[in-house]
Amino acid sequence: MDFTNSSCGESDHRQIEENKPLLGEMSAPEGGKMGAVPCRRAVVHFNGMRYKLLQEGDIQVCVIRHPRTFLSKILTSKFLRRWEPHHLTLADNSLTSATPTGYMEDSMPYSAIEDVQLLSWENAPKYCLQLTFPGGTVLLQAANSYLRDQWFHSLQWKKKIYKYKKVLSNPNRWEVVLKEIRSLVDMALTSPLQDDSIHQAPLEIVSKLLSESINLTTQEHESIIVAIAPLLENNHPPPDLCEFFCKHCRERPRSMVVIEVFTPVVQRILKHNMMYWICFTGLDTSLYLLVEVGKHLHLQDFGKCPRLRLFTQEYILALNELNAGMEVVKKFIHSMHGPTANCPHPRVLPNLVAVCLAAIYSCYEEFINSRDNSPSLKEIRNGCQQQCDRKPNIPLRLLHTNPDLVSQEVTSADSRHKTVIVTSNEVHVEVERNNTVNQKLKANTGNDSEPNLIDCLLISPACSTMSIELSPQAERVLECYVEILKILSDYDDWRPALASLLQPIPFPKEALAHETFTKELKYVIQRFAEDPRQEVHSCLLSVRAGKDGWFQLYSPGGVACDDDGELFASMVRVCNNVHILMGSCYKTKKFLLSLAENKLGPCMLLALRGNQTMVEILCLMLEYNIIENNDTQLQIISTLESTDVGKRMYEQLCDRQRELKELQRKGGPTRLTLPSKSTDADLARLLSSGSFGNLENLSLAFTNVTSACAEQLIKLPSLKQLNLWSTQFGDAGLRVLSEHLTTLQVLNLCETPVTDAGLLALSSMKSLCSLNMNSTKLSADTYEDLKAKLPNLKEVDVRYTEAW
Repeated sequence: MDFTNSSCGESDHRQIEENKPLLGEMSAPEGGKMGAVPCRRAVVHFNGMRYKLLQEGDIQVCVIRHPRTFLSKILTSKFLRRWEPHHLTLADNSLTSATPTGYMEDSMPYSAIEDVQLLSWENAPKYCLQLTFPGGTVLLQAANSYLRDQWFHSLQWKKKIYKYKKVLSNPNRWEVVLKEIRSLVDMALTSPLQDDSIHQAPLEIVSKLLSESINLTTQEHESIIVAIAPLLENNHPPPDLCEFFCKHCRERPRSMVVIEVFTPVVQRILKHNMMYWICFTGLDTSLYLLVEVGKHLHLQDFGKCPRLRLFTQEYILALNELNAGMEVVKKFIHSMHGPTANCPHPRVLPNLVAVCLAAIYSCYEEFINSRDNSPSLKEIRNGCQQQCDRKPNIPLRLLHTNPDLVSQEVTSADSRHKTVIVTSNEVHVEVERNNTVNQKLKANTGNDSEPNLIDCLLISPACSTMSIELSPQAERVLECYVEILKILSDYDDWRPALASLLQPIPFPKEALAHETFTKELKYVIQRFAEDPRQEVHSCLLSVRAGKDGWFQLYSPGGVACDDDGELFASMVRVCNNVHILMGSCYKTKKFLLSLAENKLGPCMLLALRGNQTMVEILCLMLEYNIIENNDTQLQIISTLESTDVGKRMYEQLCDRQRELKELQRKGGPTRLTLPSKSTDADLARLLSSGSFGNLENLSLAFTNVTSACAEQLIKLPSLKQLNLWSTQFGDAGLRVLSEHLTTLQVLNLCETPVTDAGLLALSSMKSLCSLNMNSTKLSADTYEDLKAKLPNLKEVDVRYTEAW
């Protein structure tokens, strides 16, 4: 059966009363010019029987061909034509049958249907619908009145939506388009149909319209947003509409539309959806999947529309652009939390964290993408070239503590040398290992403990300086979202979940190497450290072995530490107190053992500076026999005796354990390594605390000592090996050493500011058999002079100098 196409009838535009805009808890921008303030129209909802939108179903069909003058007579006749059963489908454009035969041999386009109405004539068949088309009528008979009404409303809805799609697909005059949009919205709000697509379909039509119309004025923007605002109360915007909203937030952040229309939309997104964010950060790829963290919170994945997160991000930035700025943002977050002590919406916090993480990552995205090879944290912080720009390494032998081993000749470089990578979180050392040596180089990977730098006296030098500089816009974004993390950490009920979400450290390492970021984020970590709940401060530790946690990053020598370990001491104090309060000797010992393995250096440095918490920690390590090495125990004892509080607590400990006194009577340690960032004063305080007459091996690598410490070094008569790698030890210090430490055998000056004036003084140190002058200002003449005057010199490193 053919159905003749006809044009759609005119729209029944409903005049809607204009009302003032919705103004929630947010205030208007202060001092802003409002202009033509967009208004919120009154919402008229359907009150009555509700129906599910039909997509398909079984129904009886009868088609009557007639001239219009005989319509009434035919319909009242008791003898109608035959009825056919059909399974009809309400497609987007037409009404079709699963069995295209008989009356429904051809589909019926919605454009051909002139009218849809209930059949109410006397003696007509029960529960019938009448579909009028040119030249005839289609009768649909349902099983009951409810099913008939459901078909009636569904057909009307499909027909009208088809009409609006066609009308709004080719806009000419925007005043007409706006009127059609308002009529479309009103139709959705007053429809008795109850289905997600009832409100989503108009939003998708408007979304497609906006994506194809780019030459809209600001006023047209706001008028369209206000027109569709009633539909956004209980529905999230589709992707293209999110793009449109984002653009409006960026271009007109002070518009009243942002506060009055977007606020309830964003609130709904944060309360009812679940966003996730994945971050890949360079060579040390870390995968952070917020959905995975949310599993224990019983959250559902909401990754169908990631632009919702971007829209939320732009909305918050728009709030931050108001005169009140962060106060408005803080008020918005408080409205999301609610007035009670516990937030009733479990999805709000992980959604806000996902938005913050994505925004912070975007600040460094340009910087990350501009680099072909991702550098380490220390390289970013301290500056270096990309790997492809570095000078190549040359074969190099490991300097050993045994002079007999140093004098051994290497007969075959190919068979006796192989590369060993000694890694820590801050240092990447490349050395060449002599296989004839039985001693093995121990490298602690995955933690912040320094490698044995006395055994690794060679390093590939750092090169040109590089710093992280963000654009002004990126700086504003970073400041806003770090401040939001601070606000989130102030809520007691949110703090455990926030600590858990941040425990994997889901930030790019460029951010962790950026002092501005780590300094601001320190407030959040401090809040975690101060919280007495174990589930909070335990999140300061790493999520698994081999990965850093906040505990490592903010420790002295850690890439984020800028306070000489104050935050680190606070974290240790809380963790230690909780372990002791739990009354478990096993857990206390386990905690102390983890500190001894990973953070002994920072603990000793802080104890050396008088931190009482660290003094207690060192005393507990001795009391629980955590440290087995005698040299390390003696170094701890010397550290404790360097301060009044340490001396008093150590004496109390000795009263309980006589073995410590016996250990101290045997003399000082033979090996000593100062923690990174130690100063001249720290070295002087340590060396003055006890006897170091037996000290043969001293490492000051990566500390902040200068030539002034030479006055302390010359008080060590047995010193044979000295490592000054990457310090500020200069020519003046070398002159002092050359006059007093004539028995020194191994000296590492790699990456120190020494010049020929100081290096020439080394010619008096006849016992030198190993000398590293890598990346110094050594000249070729001075090098030749030293070789002539130092007959025992067997191992020399002059890479990246004039003599190379």
